[in-house]
Amino acid sequence: MKNGAALVKEDPTRVERGFLVGVYSKAEELNVVRELLQELGELTDTLGLETVGSELVRIREPNPRLLIGKGKAEEIARLAEEAGADVIIFDEFLSPSQQRNWEEMSNLAVIDRQEVILDIFASNARTSEATLQVQLAKANYDLPRLKRRWTHLHRQAGTTGGMGARGEGEQQLELDSRAVRRNIAKLQRQLDDVRQHREVQRARRMRKPFPVAAIVGYTNAGKSSLLNALTDAGVLVEDKLFATLDPTVRRLKLPGGQDILLTDTVGFIRKLPHTLIEAFKSTLEETVIADFIIEVADASTPGLDDRHDTTMDVLKQIGVAEKPTLMVLNKMDLVDDPVEVNRLRGRYPDSVFVSARRGDGLDDLARLMAGMLDAESREYSLFIPHSRHDIVSKVRLGCSIIDERHEADGVYLVVMAPRSQWSFVESWRRTEVV
Repeated sequence: MKNGAALVKEDPTRVERGFLVGVYSKAEELNVVRELLQELGELTDTLGLETVGSELVRIREPNPRLLIGKGKAEEIARLAEEAGADVIIFDEFLSPSQQRNWEEMSNLAVIDRQEVILDIFASNARTSEATLQVQLAKANYDLPRLKRRWTHLHRQAGTTGGMGARGEGEQQLELDSRAVRRNIAKLQRQLDDVRQHREVQRARRMRKPFPVAAIVGYTNAGKSSLLNALTDAGVLVEDKLFATLDPTVRRLKLPGGQDILLTDTVGFIRKLPHTLIEAFKSTLEETVIADFIIEVADASTPGLDDRHDTTMDVLKQIGVAEKPTLMVLNKMDLVDDPVEVNRLRGRYPDSVFVSARRGDGLDDLARLMAGMLDAESREYSLFIPHSRHDIVSKVRLGCSIIDERHEADGVYLVVMAPRSQWSFVESWRRTEVV
């Protein structure tokens, strides 16, 4: 018990109350750091941790031992203990040695934003691929931290390989290191097998004549809500960060009758651990094969601009930043100030304003999506024999029909084909003018 503040727990290894710490070096960074610290509180809330206090610390340069100065570190440890916290959570990356130093000095568990995000992902992964991706990222994160004293977040279903007392001496540490490395190699092999299966599924899907749009954006921007509103997809929607990790694909009929596949992807976040970007590249590759991208942003959040920048940064990392993108400002039902609405229109003039919850603006969005496909389309003249009416049906679903003539020898079509359909319609391209 810490100065009478903490309650007796059923499991003393569990952490339940967190003290948050944000670090900045310039005065102009203060508002951003405050917002990030609030976001960290939302992340810990998603894990089921209660925030019992927080502190913003300004430093001139990072301290290699504790990130911040020793005196301030001791003060934070005291404040955390007095508040009844059993874990200190930094919004900055902590090196393995800094975490060990903090835990020895404070006698509390100490984690950083990366570990919080990893544990959220571990709790929310559903498919075998997502589960393996998280386990691999977590194992790589844990490997240099085997000397840590604390086992935390054991309560999380899906969390694997908690870090606790590893035994005494370097021999035990070496045994643990070998075990983790073997586990990493095993997870990588299993993930490679799952990805090969996924590639087969993707190839089958891409043989169908449907253009594809990938829905991306900051976590909790309403991507799943938008997919549900457009397609009645029935995707889980929660007011939590990273409620959706596994991609969902649904079909939507656009104005004019053309069908498109919409893919909901994992949400982005500032300071996303690099290991998770690497781990989820196969999932994010849905954006690579897409004809265009739909970026969904929460219009009601004060950090909209920064969150948009984060989304663009991640798209750059996976090599799709230059792909045609349609920006959707969601949750407009929560923006009551006309001045703010005008600011948003000026800041994002080519975006579409919607409310997935109320259905506002969805017809406009569908028309813009059809326009995006037209802008990325090529005109083809096709001939399809009467014996292949199945191909005619597929072309109608995946392309815009400009002209259609039924003759004795077959069907002659003039179509606008989006990029994803070029290889498909090329097989039926008419080379002679009739």
